[in-house]
Amino acid sequence: MAVVEKSIENSLAFGILHGEEQVGFARVVTDKATFAYLADVYVLEAHRGQGLSKRLLEEIQAHEELQGLRRFLLATKDAHGLYAQFGFKELANPSRMMERWNPNAYSQAL
Repeated sequence: MAVVEKSIENSLAFGILHGEEQVGFARVVTDKATFAYLADVYVLEAHRGQGLSKRLLEEIQAHEELQGLRRFLLATKDAHGLYAQFGFKELANPSRMMERWNPNAYSQAL
């Protein structure tokens, strides 16, 4: 749980509530000037198909601290169509992008 808490503390967090129940979430890692990364987007399965993810993305894109950014990235396994509706595209120059991948990061101590 410490990893989740730390990730939220160091991001802009967005939630979707249905009454008192949280049914959706997303967070944006950003310097609030030039760059943002959209991460951990979800809507609980029972609440999907109601346009909630679109509403969540509308709120994120309208957020005052996320305006005028040069680059806004995300990674998705299966929601390309959703994000395309909000202007996201495949990388223009994927050969410029690199990563350090640690698949065991969440099992390591902070």
